Amino acid sequence: MFPESKCGLEGQNKHRVLITYASRCGSTGGVAEAIGQALCNNGVAVDVCLVANVKDLSSYQSVVVGSAIRRSKWLPEAVEFVEENRDFLKEVPVAYFLTCLALSRNTEETRLKAKAYLDPVFKAVPQVQPVNTGLFAGVLDYSKLSWGMRMVMRRKMDKFGVKEGDYRDWDAIGAWTSLVRSRLLPG
Repeated sequence: MFPESKCGLEGQNKHRVLITYASRCGSTGGVAEAIGQALCNNGVAVDVCLVANVKDLSSYQSVVVGSAIRRSKWLPEAVEFVEENRDFLKEVPVAYFLTCLALSRNTEETRLKAKAYLDPVFKAVPQVQPVNTGLFAGVLDYSKLSWGMRMVMRRKMDKFGVKEGDYRDWDAIGAWTSLVRSRLLPG
């Protein structure tokens, strides 16, 4: 449900990228895996793991941090990861991404709304300036929610006309990864 992986051999490529994420139901992990696989397919050494499982950043030269959106903001553990590692992250190329159901409708309005979800992160940790931010739709799967959350989400999603389903756009995720790759890697 919460994927973690490594690709690229130690020593094969001195530049190693950490892709770390926070998720509640797993769809953000799927996006992190896709980003990692796209970088790996281009010869980049990559580790993908939950923010809670990152113990040491010293072997990484770039970091991508992602989070699902809950209550219009990144999950607390993702913000805490950036706060706790600000001294390291301000010195290396960093990219942020988020997954949220607001982007199930890809309009200028929803993109602006989703982008604003990162404002508290920028405010809390202004020292860390990401080279880019990826905004991606997520997955609505009621079976992965508690009974109470399922009731809340059904009412909310019905109001906005969002049906259960996987709204992730793998082409958009791949395109963003291609774009951000050159900003994460040296020369």
